[in-house]
Amino acid sequence: MSTAQHPSAAGLAPATVVVSAGRPARAQGGHINPSVPLNSTYVSRGVVTPDELSYARGDNDAWHPFEEALAALEGGAAEAGAGGAAAPATAILFSSGMAAVAAAFSLVPDGGTLVLPRHAYQAGLVLARQISERHGVTLRYVDIADTDAVVAALDGADLLLVESPTNPMLEVADLPAVLGAARAAGVRSVVDNTFATPLGQRPLEHGADVVLHSVTKYLAGHSDVVLGALVTRDAALAATLREHRTLHGAIAGPFETWLALRGLRTLALRFERAQASAAELARRLAEHPEVAEVRHPSLPGDPGHERAKAQMNGFGAIIGVRPRPRPGAGDAEAAGTGPAAVERADAVVDAVRLWLPATSLGGVESMLERRRRWGTEAHTVPEDLLRLSVGIEDVEDLWRDLDAALRA
Repeated sequence: MSTAQHPSAAGLAPATVVVSAGRPARAQGGHINPSVPLNSTYVSRGVVTPDELSYARGDNDAWHPFEEALAALEGGAAEAGAGGAAAPATAILFSSGMAAVAAAFSLVPDGGTLVLPRHAYQAGLVLARQISERHGVTLRYVDIADTDAVVAALDGADLLLVESPTNPMLEVADLPAVLGAARAAGVRSVVDNTFATPLGQRPLEHGADVVLHSVTKYLAGHSDVVLGALVTRDAALAATLREHRTLHGAIAGPFETWLALRGLRTLALRFERAQASAAELARRLAEHPEVAEVRHPSLPGDPGHERAKAQMNGFGAIIGVRPRPRPGAGDAEAAGTGPAAVERADAVVDAVRLWLPATSLGGVESMLERRRRWGTEAHTVPEDLLRLSVGIEDVEDLWRDLDAALRA
């Protein structure tokens, strides 16, 4: 069972932790990388202790190196626990990001109240609606960037879900304010940190109870695995979430876990390159004659710029773009709705040659899609909004392809 207190991580930069954490113990002739243990069961007799490996659905040594590395990354500066002892972070790996979301939502009791962003990962919003229908859970949607609205919605709530920046509108929450308010109100908080990664921000340091990741995206980084994770400093909460994983069978495979850890080793390099390219592309897109609107927190005029500048290390590698309507377009097209606006955005997706039309993000390859092509996307997202996930290709090649597609 991974609890991930790493003395070796203390004082190290996150870019070093991604490389050094989760390694096997040093031994002459030993491995520098963890192996891939293929076990469904373990030798076990007598009364089973909590830390004992007995059956791979409950705990699995294939998970431990990745869980330890992610816990070291998200744990950051540990808080003082009871008796002044440091409270280590614990990471819990899941079979997918949605499995991690489902485990987080399980913290809301039947008949309880969930506060969540109006703009968030669309599959998570669909699951929230199903939970509401089946378990009598009240859903309170908020503009996560409106701190007063978030604080007001916490009254009598059981769980606060935060995305920052949001998917796909890139709104930025005031994490210290909303998480502090949640803690003061006795409301548990979960922050989806997929877009920012632990290199961009560490929500536990701002007071989050749980941090959520779609490991599929930046952490693994190569579009070849589907995994999720939750991280917390609360030992009792970690036990609850781990039990949910065990009983629901939402467990990760050894090979996928090994690939995710290998991908994690280059996160700092990949994310640094992708963030820098995204900022440059956003700057150029903001000046492009065929672009109506650009969202990226790096832009001085972006609504989330000052907040992201204050609480994030960088601005992320996701860009929102709305192509400019054709001359003579009506009010609907100008607002990002209507058939002409959809056709214009789809034409850009069809015209790119280097960017990949795809629904995921966070890989080494640059991807884009029109988000409202998904019928479950929030209706407040403009129909012509293109979400761009910037990869690690040469920025000039990316720009030439995007520019040509916009002008086509």
